[in-house]
Amino acid sequence: EPRSAWCCLAWSLMVITMNSLVFLMNLLLMFVIFTVVLLPTIVVVYFGFQCHSRVLHSAARYCRSILDDNSSSALIILGFVIMSPLIVVAMAIYCSLARHLRLFMCFQPYSRAVYKGVKWRWYEEGGFCSCAKGCNTQVKAWV
Repeated sequence: EPRSAWCCLAWSLMVITMNSLVFLMNLLLMFVIFTVVLLPTIVVVYFGFQCHSRVLHSAARYCRSILDDNSSSALIILGFVIMSPLIVVAMAIYCSLARHLRLFMCFQPYSRAVYKGVKWRWYEEGGFCSCAKGCNTQVKAWV
């Protein structure tokens, strides 16, 4: 049965808040995973740009003794070349972790706010610890 107008507004705010928190949690997890996986690329490109004479040309000792313009250019190219496979690896790690933790099941439908008696989606599936009882691999986040 439908909720009253004020009750629907309150539940809508709660569902929106919960979905926003789940979104921010997913975004933070993705940021951490991508930062850790892409760290080699970030470091290589940073040192390449820092020591190149036409970009920053740092006065650091390693820039004067080890890295000249040719080796700095090689570092920049190497960094951008290894970026593509590392992005694929980072996305695969995030997707497998999100699937294992069932993060997309935490998003709640708007019908939770409009109608009375609609259960939480993760509650219907047995809760967050349902994988301990035998995880159902056929459960989809978009159902």
